[in-house]
Amino acid sequence: MEIAILLFDDLTALDAVGPYDVLKLAPDARVRLVADRPGPKRMNGGLVLLADAAFDDVPRPDIVVVPGGTGAAAAARDPEVLRWLAAAHGTSRRTTSVCTGSLILGAAGILRGLTATSHWLALDALRAFGAQPGAGRWVRDGKVVTAAGVSAGIDMALALVALEWGEGTAQAIQLGIEYDPQPPFDAGSPAKAPAAVVERLRARAGGR
Repeated sequence: MEIAILLFDDLTALDAVGPYDVLKLAPDARVRLVADRPGPKRMNGGLVLLADAAFDDVPRPDIVVVPGGTGAAAAARDPEVLRWLAAAHGTSRRTTSVCTGSLILGAAGILRGLTATSHWLALDALRAFGAQPGAGRWVRDGKVVTAAGVSAGIDMALALVALEWGEGTAQAIQLGIEYDPQPPFDAGSPAKAPAAVVERLRARAGGR
């Protein structure tokens, strides 16, 4: 099973690394980090990930994972990214995204008529691509599976393993990585976080 994780400059590291650390443990999985050309891509916090394959090296992956981040807007305007993504989606078993990676899927024409999710600050932007915003940590519509913001990519990847390899395999991977979230605050969604915190983040996003 060939799995392609798209890399581009200024993506959010956990969007890519969270699913990577889950999917690499699936039986017979071969995870490729794919970009316009092999080489380093700098994350939006300065961390560098190394793409090991160019788009043309991985034309027909079984699973596609598209992360998000501050560089997602530029990636969504990149004709090479969109060309590869649309072609890969045409033959994939699953096409997935994390956070604002769903906006890249939308720009590639993949979300039209589907229900999808994204980071809560970007949910309404999905409508511009003909998609219906959906609630939940991850949303499945046909073979397209989209995750909410950043950490939700781990949930999505475990759900993906369950779909492709069975729940027992997904549970074993979850236990192996000891994914048992117990955050110190119940503030992980705008419905739960204090209103002042929600507005602070809205204001910060609007000022970018």
